[in-house]
Amino acid sequence: MSTLTDLIQHNYQTQPDKTAFIIQQAGQDDLTITYADLVCGSARYARSYAREGLQPGEVVILILQHGEDLIYSYWGAILYGAIPAIMPFLTEKLAPERYHADLTMLVGITKPVAIVTYPEFEQDIRGAIPSESSVRTLMLTSQAEAAADPDFGWFPGLQQRTAEDIAILQHSSGTTGLQKGVALSHRAVLNQLDTYTKTLRLNPAEDVIVSWLPLYHDMGLIACFLMPVLMGVPLVLMSPFDWVRAPFRMFQSVTRYKGTLSWLPNFAYNFCAQKVRERDLEGVDLSTWRVITNCSEPVKWESHQAFYERFKKYGLRETVLQCSYAMAENVFAVTQTPADTLPVTDQLDREAYMSERVARAPVADRPSLTMLSSGRALPNTRIRILDEKGADLPDKTIGEIALQSDCMLTGYYNRPDATEKAFIDGGWYLTGDYGYTVNGEIFVAGRKKDMIIVGGKNVYPQDLETLAYEVPGIHAGRAVAFGIYDEKAGTEEVVIIAEVDVDGEDERQKIADALRQHITKNSAVALRHAYIVGRQWILKTSSGKTARSANRDKFLQESGLV
Repeated sequence: MSTLTDLIQHNYQTQPDKTAFIIQQAGQDDLTITYADLVCGSARYARSYAREGLQPGEVVILILQHGEDLIYSYWGAILYGAIPAIMPFLTEKLAPERYHADLTMLVGITKPVAIVTYPEFEQDIRGAIPSESSVRTLMLTSQAEAAADPDFGWFPGLQQRTAEDIAILQHSSGTTGLQKGVALSHRAVLNQLDTYTKTLRLNPAEDVIVSWLPLYHDMGLIACFLMPVLMGVPLVLMSPFDWVRAPFRMFQSVTRYKGTLSWLPNFAYNFCAQKVRERDLEGVDLSTWRVITNCSEPVKWESHQAFYERFKKYGLRETVLQCSYAMAENVFAVTQTPADTLPVTDQLDREAYMSERVARAPVADRPSLTMLSSGRALPNTRIRILDEKGADLPDKTIGEIALQSDCMLTGYYNRPDATEKAFIDGGWYLTGDYGYTVNGEIFVAGRKKDMIIVGGKNVYPQDLETLAYEVPGIHAGRAVAFGIYDEKAGTEEVVIIAEVDVDGEDERQKIADALRQHITKNSAVALRHAYIVGRQWILKTSSGKTARSANRDKFLQESGLV
């Protein structure tokens, strides 16, 4: 098996009646899609691409919500030999102007020849496509072929594509992500899946994956879309919009379909622990869950504990809660907690960690913090921790994470400049993440680009946000920290914005004062800028992460500092 199309053909020929998908949409009956259905539905789109004059190796952008059309148009592109890429769908939470600007940027850099969307979205898309662009066709779902034979003798993806050809593009959320499409070959994807499925002990005869994750982000696209389909594991797939409105549905789906694996971002642990009501868990049984993987950077021990304590009485076992360090540039997983074990924790002196960039043991009568390991490197992946000059650092010393594997990206699509900057020393990829190692365990500290430098000291915004959550009235996931440059002082100053539920000015001021005192007492930062705001002030990316740069821009605009 050298291409994704080979695996689809194998599953279709050996188990045509096996369930590939169970699609869940609010207010509708669950829809089962077998491998025979998948190939027949995908063939409709493959024939449609041929009708529109697309060529194998050309890029197709899919702007569709979770459902049959997204599934069939994606796998139709694979069968046809085109390169699919999924872009977030425009919702009420995304500003139309920003969305159109992002789409214009994506088209300008990635140069797709086709975009697939719904008829009702046609005018929005046309308005964002420059008059002189690479896009030759805007194909609507209503224009897909009504039926097509699943003829593997015709599919160009099987006949004309090789292991080294680009199979898919991944774009991370946010404008910067859209500037750098991660191009992944068939070989890279299959190498990742071969190693990762063995690490997870994936069993197609027994496992069921349950997911609500967006498919334009690597966690959802690889772990909860490509892997189950290609490896023959049934996937229960619900919309992220339905999940956020009713997160209890994930637990009900695990119960109904005896789900065994899921992947979650860190914020989902807190969200579920806080929002899922007891009355919605009647009859829920979580004992079939054997792996839930947290792929955030960094993962939070407190979030795992909150999730476990909330749901353990429904059969959730603590060893189910595992961690992974993952990124699109490595297809997906870089590390994973070993099966049937708890993620390793590391107790640290908080001040040394935040100010000196070392993971030192706690000191009596001084604040400490608990770091949670993202697991150990997959067997096909090597990891180094580097200082600013590219030299290797020892255990317990924080530096930039670099990696090398046999499932690395071919490059950033149409961006040789960005590709060249990302690699050093003959193929080591610089991740842009800070972290440290302890006996082979990888602990991720945060993004290099988010670092705040205060008086020459490096401060991780995630650490300040974690401290903020210790203040009464501020809930996990509802604070953001970033730096603003003070010309007079010649250094950055920290700003922390926190959402609260109280409306009274006096009550908000009390929380702001408590936040300043708590941060100043427990970190190397003397916090002056503490702002308490109402719900939904903080901006998130399309994948649910806190958008620090966007929040910084919003703060500067509202405060009149720009």
